[in-house]
Amino acid sequence: MKRSTLKSRLGAALLAVCTSLAMSTPVMAVDAEAAQMLARQSSCFKCHSIDKKKDGPPYREVAAKYRGRSDAEDKLYLHVTSGPMVKFRDGSEDNHKIIETKDAAEIKNLIGWILSL
Repeated sequence: MKRSTLKSRLGAALLAVCTSLAMSTPVMAVDAEAAQMLARQSSCFKCHSIDKKKDGPPYREVAAKYRGRSDAEDKLYLHVTSGPMVKFRDGSEDNHKIIETKDAAEIKNLIGWILSL
């Protein structure tokens, strides 16, 4: 088989795989305004900000920590809905505040917004 034919077939196969993956991956548009409103209502900005350190890590750091991890959404969902014990810079500990909604779509939107930063 000619080299150019082999390259052409490999290229076509790669394109087919990429197209298939792109079409099978659900893409959720993030509503940043709604996410920030939920964060404000839940007092998240008391301990977190987008890019400045407070008692909690900035959301950009959270996004960087979880970037590329397949379990990112599940970990963050559990974190904001279960109130785990968190440690502060001064060494004190307290339960993380639980998000002020039971609506899974709103929580996933918030998580999607954080991970998009």
